[in-house]
Amino acid sequence: MHSHKFLDPLPQSGLKVEPKRELEAAIRGLIDEGGGWIDFARFMSVALYDPRWGYYSSQNRQIGASPNLGSDFVTAPELTPAFGRALGQSVAQALDQTQTDEIWEFGPGTGELARQLLEHLGDRVKKYTLVDVSGALRARQSATLSAFQGKVNWVSELPEVMQGVMIGNEVLDAIPVNILKRCAGLWFEQGVTYAKVDVVKSSGQDADQSALDEYVFEWALRETALRPPTQEGLTGDYMTEVHPQSAAFIQTLVKKFSRGAFFLIDYGFPESEYYHPQRHMGTIMCHLRHKADDNPLVLVGHKDITAHVNFTDAALAAQNAGAEVLGYTSQANFLINSGLLEGLESVDAAKRAPALKLINEHEMGELFKVLVLGVGDGVDFEPLGCRVGDRTHTL
Repeated sequence: MHSHKFLDPLPQSGLKVEPKRELEAAIRGLIDEGGGWIDFARFMSVALYDPRWGYYSSQNRQIGASPNLGSDFVTAPELTPAFGRALGQSVAQALDQTQTDEIWEFGPGTGELARQLLEHLGDRVKKYTLVDVSGALRARQSATLSAFQGKVNWVSELPEVMQGVMIGNEVLDAIPVNILKRCAGLWFEQGVTYAKVDVVKSSGQDADQSALDEYVFEWALRETALRPPTQEGLTGDYMTEVHPQSAAFIQTLVKKFSRGAFFLIDYGFPESEYYHPQRHMGTIMCHLRHKADDNPLVLVGHKDITAHVNFTDAALAAQNAGAEVLGYTSQANFLINSGLLEGLESVDAAKRAPALKLINEHEMGELFKVLVLGVGDGVDFEPLGCRVGDRTHTL
């Protein structure tokens, strides 16, 4: 759940990080139970969300503007409050159109977006619920939102019936994915196994050396009936992801909401761009100390793991569950339509620059997209953020 964190290569050799041996042992146990192999979705789920040792259970400050503070990435609300103000304009419209007064935010990070929205929307919001798997982040969220104690609450399990506006800013990219790989015309699923390696350690120049058991995670292929939703134009060997857990997440939410609107903001593509010949190595990316790499099998539990979003898949999942696709566009279009630029000319360059990063094509403006969904009878309106430059036809 993250930002423009995918730009800088990560020099692994320069990082001094102690292995999370309990987490690695737990994953090896799952591999043993699976007959020597688990799919990548299972690996990613445990690496990120294990309640004891997973990445998001850590006490580390994952989200923040500077690696010097121990953070791994920054998201749009931490870059500038202009993000929350602009999104707030569109959320206000959605609250009016759905005739609701609640907001549900999934993966709320530090709570900064919630704070910006609550400040902007005032009495228009009666209840703001944060849904987060990280107890460590909940403490930060509570401190950030101390001024809104009467409105804010947290849940770890969803009620049977929900209503209001749902916000997922960089949530879908952190939902586990399955990896498919085509080799010599045959499709396989790429999962994870492990191997034992001998590592010689010495406690001193003249000390006896002893071989210690160490293990490394490795990629392994298995035959599968899974296929990407399209193979049109794909030639040769090809690796990519499919997103069944993301689709299930969206369908679950649509079925629980009696009335509402969803804003899903993330980096990704429509299907025709996601499954493209140029994207033959997939989209898995990891983030640590504001650097990016594409190897999730090392520094397990210390790194964020993400995959870009297939927005066509997300939209179809929502429609199949009964929702309406109200709009889809780039983050740049969405934020400009929602008033991001209003008042920017009167602020100094230091405050203007982060806001422009949100909309610049070569930074976050084009790679990030916004999908707006409507749920419930009569919830059918033209989203403010999609009024100019809507791309629903590309899904």
